[in-house]
Amino acid sequence: MRRKRAIVPTVLAAGLLILVLHPFLWLILSTFKNESDIVQYPPTFFAGRYTFLQYIKVWESIPLLNFICNTVIYAGSVVVISSIVDSMAGYAFARIKFKFRNQLFVVILISMMIPSQVLMIPLFLEEHKLGILNSYAGLILPKAADAFGIFLMRAFFTSLPKELEEAARIDGLDEFRILFVIMFPLCIPGVLTCAVFNFVGNWNDLLYPLLMTSSAEMRTLSAGLAMFVGDRTIEYGPTLAASFISLVPLILIYIFGQKYFVQSFATAGIKG
Repeated sequence: MRRKRAIVPTVLAAGLLILVLHPFLWLILSTFKNESDIVQYPPTFFAGRYTFLQYIKVWESIPLLNFICNTVIYAGSVVVISSIVDSMAGYAFARIKFKFRNQLFVVILISMMIPSQVLMIPLFLEEHKLGILNSYAGLILPKAADAFGIFLMRAFFTSLPKELEEAARIDGLDEFRILFVIMFPLCIPGVLTCAVFNFVGNWNDLLYPLLMTSSAEMRTLSAGLAMFVGDRTIEYGPTLAASFISLVPLILIYIFGQKYFVQSFATAGIKG
């Protein structure tokens, strides 16, 4: 009887797994199909013949290596800088008492509700006046801090006992040393969670890099893939192949970083 009861959840879990994995499997198989097999109707999951032609076409059609390097520099720099800035801001809002602290934190929370698209044009005009359009500085600096990261790190620092910093102050440590020597190592799960969210978001970002760069030499991977989309035609095969290439690092990051998501939110919670 127990075995029969266990069959139903197993079947449901297997069906859910198939539904979740089906788009990824279809994407992977389609990158090895000919263009005619991809666009045929009715669509088929498998093809009679597989080829590496789509990957070769991607490599020959666009400066793929340059796009990947730009994306790594852009996303990687944002991760490093924002992790430090968000941690410092989160610590200040959680542990340091200063004037208008709560009001400033409310402003940061409100900024999370503003769609990023609303700020694109003002940001473009600001970067144009500063002369940093189509540069790494123009891509990285506006992303140097993240409201969600500050919110998450504040919750993490709030969850730590105050006795730690009090003992550190008695030993003569200043606020920077308390943060980076005492507090920061205890918040590694939260920092890694913020880093993964930042990396994934910026790695996949299309509109922002597309607006802030004007040359192929500065394009990121997502913006570079737009070159396969013409006014009236779309090259599905190369687009799918390049999309899978851009997806591989994110899959690896998720596989190795998923445990920190659960640990981070379970430890920090959502505290006021």
